Amino acid sequence: MFRLAHISDVHLGPLPALSLVELASKRITGFVNWHSNRRRHMFANALDLLMGAVERNDPDHLAITGDLVNLATRIEIDSVACWLPRTGTPENVSVVPGNHDAYVPGAYERSTKAWYPYMRGDNAPAEWTSDRRIFPYLRVRDNVALIGCSTAVATPPFAASGYFGPRQARDTVNLLRAAGEAGLFRVVMIHHPPIHGATSLHKRMIGITRFAATIFAGGAELVLHGHTHLNTVHWLRSPAGPVPVVGIASASQGPGGHKPPAAFNIFEISGAPGRWNVMRERYALDAQCADVVLAETTRFYAGE
Repeated sequence: MFRLAHISDVHLGPLPALSLVELASKRITGFVNWHSNRRRHMFANALDLLMGAVERNDPDHLAITGDLVNLATRIEIDSVACWLPRTGTPENVSVVPGNHDAYVPGAYERSTKAWYPYMRGDNAPAEWTSDRRIFPYLRVRDNVALIGCSTAVATPPFAASGYFGPRQARDTVNLLRAAGEAGLFRVVMIHHPPIHGATSLHKRMIGITRFAATIFAGGAELVLHGHTHLNTVHWLRSPAGPVPVVGIASASQGPGGHKPPAAFNIFEISGAPGRWNVMRERYALDAQCADVVLAETTRFYAGE
């Protein structure tokens, strides 16, 4: 049995002091949003409690599906680079970026360079290069293939959309097919929900239909995403049957807001091709922000 944990939308705080140069960009809108809304519901102790519960569950691997920072300042990106080793080694933790990690032009390159050990495919170069084509990447752990995709792009003010393009789609299909032929359980990690209507237009993923076609052509057993800060389950079609698409609440969300409190999933993966068995346990922060408790147990997938 392989135990895979999933968290997303860490939004590691606190927000650092910003210079006038840094504020003279899209960051001004995020800065205002943070101080007027987000900081009231994002609590550092929520993340600490959540990660403590993840550690107690002792997963074999941890998937983090983006938005590790808030405004993608250099200080934030460096803080995440210091925080990631506390979650596990690069061999045991896989990361894909979100829109906040590419908040302004240049941020994507800085964040992927700083966090590259956690985004590097098994056969990728040991050192980061300026080539943006590090996605999709493939990591094989036990009988599980972890395929990381990126939708992270810099967007104008008041937009939080992502992009899944043709080149990445082609490469993802090839990775999915090869992993399927090798008899592996295929997990696709992506930040934006690849589902029509899952979020508002200015926050959507451009290329949703292309992603659905990718899953149908390549095959997959599980898709993990973040972005919405919601605990959701959707489905995509594949020749072998429906593929669960699972979202999770922000890892830093405190109780009392309009979004659910911080949560993580544990997926227990067992079986073999054609008869995979997947059980999900969702753990969430309680109303008192004092503990993380089991909130839901679901059997997602059992191929025949």
